[in-house]
Amino acid sequence: MNNSEQLFQRALAMIPGGVNSPVRAFRSVGGTPFFTRSADGARLTTADGKELVDFVLTWGPAIHGHNDPDIRAAVREALDRGTSFGTPNPLEVEMAELILSCVPAVKKVRMTNSGTEATMSAIRLARGYTGRNKIIKFSGCYHGHVDSLLVKAGSGALTQGNPDSAGVTPGTAADTLVAEYNNLPALSALFDANAGQVAGLIVEPYPANVGLILPDDGFLAGLRALCTKHGAVLIFDEVMTGFRLSLAGTQGLHDVVPDLVCMGKIIGGGLPVGAFGGKAEIMDKLAPLGPVYQAGTLSGNPLAMAAGLASVRKLKAQNPFARLDALGRRVRDTLLAAAQAKGVPLQVPQVGSMFSLFFNAQRVRNYDQAVASNGDLYRKVFRTSLDKGVYLAPSPYETAFLSTAHEGRDIDKACEVLDAAVRSL
Repeated sequence: MNNSEQLFQRALAMIPGGVNSPVRAFRSVGGTPFFTRSADGARLTTADGKELVDFVLTWGPAIHGHNDPDIRAAVREALDRGTSFGTPNPLEVEMAELILSCVPAVKKVRMTNSGTEATMSAIRLARGYTGRNKIIKFSGCYHGHVDSLLVKAGSGALTQGNPDSAGVTPGTAADTLVAEYNNLPALSALFDANAGQVAGLIVEPYPANVGLILPDDGFLAGLRALCTKHGAVLIFDEVMTGFRLSLAGTQGLHDVVPDLVCMGKIIGGGLPVGAFGGKAEIMDKLAPLGPVYQAGTLSGNPLAMAAGLASVRKLKAQNPFARLDALGRRVRDTLLAAAQAKGVPLQVPQVGSMFSLFFNAQRVRNYDQAVASNGDLYRKVFRTSLDKGVYLAPSPYETAFLSTAHEGRDIDKACEVLDAAVRSL
């Protein structure tokens, strides 16, 4: 039994499922999860001493690679001043100024400790601002483990959601309406059927928790138009895409401006963080100015702010997004060429430094098509790649990430391994 197996057995006795976040348990891909001893650049080193080229990157934050020296230095400097104050600190102000300078939709911002807290707070704020109760989300879009958002579609876009987790009450789910992504006519009908009741619509502009789904041309603009027509708050969940696809997130790729934006991951530089922001007239409904309560003991934590400031400032200085997109296209093209040579159906949606694999003959446009893909083929590619030193997401329905640290030998190795893994099917 290796070190990871021993650690997992110990963890199973004390931690539910042996993990502190379910996907880490490898239930979707089989086998025992490895434990990471250290990480640097584009590589993880496991507790067993094996080096892996990492395409998970702590699920998105490590856009500069792991253990970035500039982020590490910023945290070290902040650590010398203390770990937490319970009062406002100067770095919170600097972070707010930096976010506002990058994200067009954000005129005021509030820090939180996680993306889940950000989406939960944005939903509450939308309800408090509009005085309405219902929220629309899309099947397949994950917005953290918020009770009212752990809901998926029933028998069509006009069906009210059913709880997707034990412990979520039917009453909570009743206020959540579920629509099909990339289906504007069905969404319009859903708004019409609930006229005057919808407080807000929350969406991952590029859904990235069911693999990666790309929006149809005009879809995001259609969301903006419908929310404006019906007086609903449009909320972009950019916890993954924020500062990853551009400094402005998806707003740097199109001219659709939401009312609220949820952020996380990169703005914490690998430390726990979240944020939500948007129109000043909406944000001013938050306490202490308004009646919508939201708080957090560690919100704006100085270590997280220091790490996030270093991360985002480095993005501003280097503007690596074209380089990251080139890496993404190289991985995509490698996978597609291997699949064509092998004769297996494969879709590789890719935008910037994000991509995923759907073993599917048709372009995946929504949740139902995503889960209809061949998960067994993905699991085989995952196991083969892991054995050869490349770590993909341990689920057929997650997104892979790239960093600037992948440039050079690591992208060369990864493409060689992925090519062989697909050709071995």
